[in-house]
Amino acid sequence: MRIAIPEERKLVHEMVAPIRWGDMDAYGHVNNTIYFRYMEQARVEWITSLGYQVAPGQESMLMMNGFCNFYKQLSYPGDLILKTSIGAIGRTSMDVYTSMALTTEPNEEVAIGGATMVWVDLTTNKSAPWPEHVLQKIG
Repeated sequence: MRIAIPEERKLVHEMVAPIRWGDMDAYGHVNNTIYFRYMEQARVEWITSLGYQVAPGQESMLMMNGFCNFYKQLSYPGDLILKTSIGAIGRTSMDVYTSMALTTEPNEEVAIGGATMVWVDLTTNKSAPWPEHVLQKIG
């Protein structure tokens, strides 16, 4: 089953990440769990590029669920272009997507995944409305 990716989303960040030897499994391809690590790193880089820390504080953006559609196997060596985009923004949540392509074939997605991110008040462990300063930065 593939999760439908909305056409309308806004590109907010792009980065290149290496495929590491240790990312591969016994079958000689990048293990499926590693794609989630790539998406995590892309989200962390995006969040820190906005001027926010990912370390715990009083409030933070946390992932509530995630998925990945796999289109092509990857193996070492190689470099990935990770493009982070945002979709629907709700009162307390936001859909964030990460597409992946090899730098040698930048127009061919190897995978795309997504996550629902929620703004959380860490003192109460409850979701909270997006602060205006966050909404202004993500535009």
